[in-house]
Amino acid sequence: MSYITKGIGGFYYVQTGTEIVECKAKGIFRKRHITPVAGDEVQLEQEAGQWVIAEILPRKNVFIRPPVANLDVLFIVASTVQPVPSTLVLDKLTAIAVDKGVQPVIVCTKGDLASADSLAEIYEKTPIPFIKVDYKTGAGLDELRGWIGGRLCAFCGNSGVGKSTLMNALAPELAQQTGSISQKLGRGRHTTREVEIFEVLGGRVADTPGFASLDTLRACYIPKENLQHAFPEFEPYFGQCQFTGCAHRGEKGCAVKQALEAGEIMPTRYDSYAAMYDEAKQVKEWELR
Repeated sequence: MSYITKGIGGFYYVQTGTEIVECKAKGIFRKRHITPVAGDEVQLEQEAGQWVIAEILPRKNVFIRPPVANLDVLFIVASTVQPVPSTLVLDKLTAIAVDKGVQPVIVCTKGDLASADSLAEIYEKTPIPFIKVDYKTGAGLDELRGWIGGRLCAFCGNSGVGKSTLMNALAPELAQQTGSISQKLGRGRHTTREVEIFEVLGGRVADTPGFASLDTLRACYIPKENLQHAFPEFEPYFGQCQFTGCAHRGEKGCAVKQALEAGEIMPTRYDSYAAMYDEAKQVKEWELR
């Protein structure tokens, strides 16, 4: 499998299995309004003695900001304190991942400063993995490494949650690579959004500046009709509501609301769904163009 590890200034760097080759994309992609991105699986051919991207294979998913394709796992990093986690932000990120066919995994850091139990309790009633990391004992790190093996992964989370510390604990060689590139490109000042993919721990990790604050409206908009599917714990109740096309907001005989009242669905998760539904309802199609 050949895939793009990074693209910069119209040049793309493709891992062919034996080496990384520099190439350009055929002009046909521009005519089709397709931009190759890191993670794209591609076929190369030679043109006038130079390698060119001749074909982009079908994508499993694609994110616009940051530009990356074919993600398998999105690690959503939250800390118990400094900053205090926002369940709405976490739920938006997990919903975006699910909607894109990506496995979300919540990673909780700074458990030594405050308990992560109340946050863990929220996600125990969902199919979303929740991993508490303890750097002193190493707890949680092997589980995380297991998720990376054989997959293309990315990490996201607000500034200050400890993504760099986590990367360093997981794979020091990766932290060194991404850190030196960040320094060179001034990434700490958010002056670039280039994505680069590194092979590590038997899988691949995308260094994705800009994943701290996803453009949820333009890049990752979920129509209100699809939103219920982005909350996987709602699924057992589909088809059980009194009305077909139930939005699970205020309708009579709603099975999701009944599950909420019975304690099967956590209130913060439902509140996030309601907030996102109301937000999506206000979006006009022209705003997404």
